[in-house]
Amino acid sequence: MNNQLIARRNFLSSSASALAGSALLPSFAKSAHRKGKLLYHTTEISNAEPVLSELVRNWMTPTDAFYIRSHAPIPKINHDSFRLKVEGLVEKPLSLTLKQLGDLPQSKIVATLTCAGNRRSEHIAIKPVKGVPWKEGAIGNAEWSGAKLSDVLRMAGVKAEAKHVWFEGLDQIQRSNGVIPFGASIPLKKAMFDSEKMPGTILATGMNGEPLNGDHGSPLRTVVPGYIGARSVKWLGKIVVSDRPSPNHYVATAYKIVEDGTPLEWSEQGPIYRMPLNSAICSQVKRSKSLIVAGYALPQGRPGTSIRKVEVSPDNGRKWIEARITSPSREFCWVLWTAAIPSRNAGDELMVRATDSRGSIQPEQVNWNSKGYLFNSWHKVKTI
Repeated sequence: MNNQLIARRNFLSSSASALAGSALLPSFAKSAHRKGKLLYHTTEISNAEPVLSELVRNWMTPTDAFYIRSHAPIPKINHDSFRLKVEGLVEKPLSLTLKQLGDLPQSKIVATLTCAGNRRSEHIAIKPVKGVPWKEGAIGNAEWSGAKLSDVLRMAGVKAEAKHVWFEGLDQIQRSNGVIPFGASIPLKKAMFDSEKMPGTILATGMNGEPLNGDHGSPLRTVVPGYIGARSVKWLGKIVVSDRPSPNHYVATAYKIVEDGTPLEWSEQGPIYRMPLNSAICSQVKRSKSLIVAGYALPQGRPGTSIRKVEVSPDNGRKWIEARITSPSREFCWVLWTAAIPSRNAGDELMVRATDSRGSIQPEQVNWNSKGYLFNSWHKVKTI
């Protein structure tokens, strides 16, 4: 197995050296086109985000308004012959059918997923960045249902030296040196970190009370509460328990914060795991004497952390008006909020910032990075 891992690591390393300029990778439209409630940046490989006014209509994001992030076309999977493989540092390798997964105790959780590239367009405005030019809509909050990852790992019997859990999708991503699956890994402690209300990770087969659809990972995906969406692998086909993080390109090379993008910097940086504290203004409505503003705020992905306060400024940060939170405030979930700005106080620009229950305040500014990840400075929009 060690020789196979070394060979796989070498292959993925060489694949990673061909960066996003490859003709094999999807090209992004200069402006997204609308289809239903979503704005598509690419269609053959679906990458889409909701119209912002649709996004904040509901605390629970309807499936047809939930952002889609894909690196390859939807794979064709026969549900009857499907098997989830569990291997690596386990006492008993497993090959589980969907029925066997369904026979395990099922959990229902509400958790927000957000792409690490949400708000990338604001990075691009500073200096060009490759990747999907997401605005503020690469985020959504849904109910997910399925078996707990921890139950499956206990069935397999995790060996003492295990420290990480790899996820491998059944999609086929074209890169210049070959075809690879999308992959992720999380620390074993996160996989086993179940609280009374929230599993560390679930193997989801359902979304918003319905079976997963193709865009969201049918028949099986991981959902890792509190972590960036890239760690919640769609079309899950294999789990590997290991003593190290996955060598897959999307862990070993991509989804890291780097500025210069040198090989040394890539190798020095660790993978992104937790969601950042963030907020955005999504709608404005004029009233006779006020401007009604609405949006979302997201706590950082630490257990037990929720949004405590959201503030809007109509005058470049000199004065802040506390918004009213209109939804539940929970760990690993966004909140929706609204604020009334007196018309006499509204300047040319509005901005928002959030504070979480740990006392962390959303930063006024963030540094540019070469992949456009985790943009979470105060969100600013022109006043209507």
